[in-house]
Amino acid sequence: MPGHRRKIVPAAWRRVLWPLGALAWLAAVPMQAAQAGVTFRLDRLQAGPGETVRVEAMFFNDGTAMATWDAPSELILQWRDGAGHVVRTPARLDGDQAALQVPVGQFSRASWSAVVPAEAQGLQAIAIEGEPVLLALDTTPAEKGTIVGTRAVGPIVDPAAPAGSGLRVPDQSVLAGVSGLAAGQASGSTATEGPAPAEALASDDSAILSRFRSALSPYEPVYFSLGLRPDLNARFQISLKFRLFQPDNAQESGFFNNLYLGYTQTSLWDLGGESAPFRDSSYRPAVFWLSERAWESADRRKALGLESGFEHESNGREGDTSRAINSLYARPMLSYRFDDGSTVSFGPKIKYYLSREGNPDIADYRGHVDYQVRWAKPDGLMLSALARKGYEKGSVQLDMAYPLRKLGLGNLNGFLHVQYFNGYGETLLDYNRRARSQLRIGLMIVR
Repeated sequence: MPGHRRKIVPAAWRRVLWPLGALAWLAAVPMQAAQAGVTFRLDRLQAGPGETVRVEAMFFNDGTAMATWDAPSELILQWRDGAGHVVRTPARLDGDQAALQVPVGQFSRASWSAVVPAEAQGLQAIAIEGEPVLLALDTTPAEKGTIVGTRAVGPIVDPAAPAGSGLRVPDQSVLAGVSGLAAGQASGSTATEGPAPAEALASDDSAILSRFRSALSPYEPVYFSLGLRPDLNARFQISLKFRLFQPDNAQESGFFNNLYLGYTQTSLWDLGGESAPFRDSSYRPAVFWLSERAWESADRRKALGLESGFEHESNGREGDTSRAINSLYARPMLSYRFDDGSTVSFGPKIKYYLSREGNPDIADYRGHVDYQVRWAKPDGLMLSALARKGYEKGSVQLDMAYPLRKLGLGNLNGFLHVQYFNGYGETLLDYNRRARSQLRIGLMIVR
């Protein structure tokens, strides 16, 4: 866009915060700033006259102090009819209007709904009045639309070639050199034909994989850390959750959209022992309802979340060494965000034991509540404490994580992890035994 261009969200952050597939972003080309740190996009590729589209915006605070974002209650959209005349329509804010306080390094979202006017025809470059933005939308009244549903037939032309050279890209290897894509990365494309944008939304292998990835997310921390008491040992944890029902858009918050399957495995590995056996493992499948922001204040500093469901925990053994617990639980989660973007949260996990096979007195050692406090700064230090208190017995676990790349280790992924454990029941097998306090250091992948 010509003229003065204001600040935009850095490309690295856009890759993290928004899907950056070329087809998903076709609806927001070119993506530019509306004001400091604001970007716009449309929620769809195609919509005919009379249909409703949503203009989505993200405000990112990349400054050095708390920023206030007052999302307007209405945007004015500019369309073009068949004769090129301007048609102006309103887009109204979804939800209540509020001045949002956005800490440094954090972001906030808003959306406005608009109806495609009857005069709109063909491919529209929609302008938002007062903003240097053009949003692309195919308004052809068809199932997929003429533009987004038609494959591109024709050779690939290199616009950088000298005029009149007639250079054509003959095969995929040259295609990779011209576009910077690996050969075959653009699904369904060849040297003489390219896929339609809507094909990215079809139920092909790529779309199925993308849908699966969007439903899969981290649950509890994932790490691998080493300790030396009494001998070399390792403790590692793997944890994931899977969303059972995928909402049509990110703003839907119905009951079924918050149902999850979860799986967490925590293992203690005696690396210093003969044949390096596993001391014990805890397997925890669960089904639960989770909303991390069931309520939040108008300035989005304070929030209340809730997790509740059924969890099975066992060590997968038989006979005298078998341990198993079935429980119902509820975990309210209170959080507060400070001016510097750091967040402190408190989430007590309240449990009711349905069965306790092999460990009927486990409540004497673990109690009925896991008390957890966590403080974390975006892309910075994280500290957490987990305490359990039974009948005169209990345990405490402290964790610290810090980005490895901030320790002068190049672009190394992950976090330096330091963990301290003291008390009863570090493993399910030893729920009623107190081991020596343990300090471990290692790698945390998800914190």
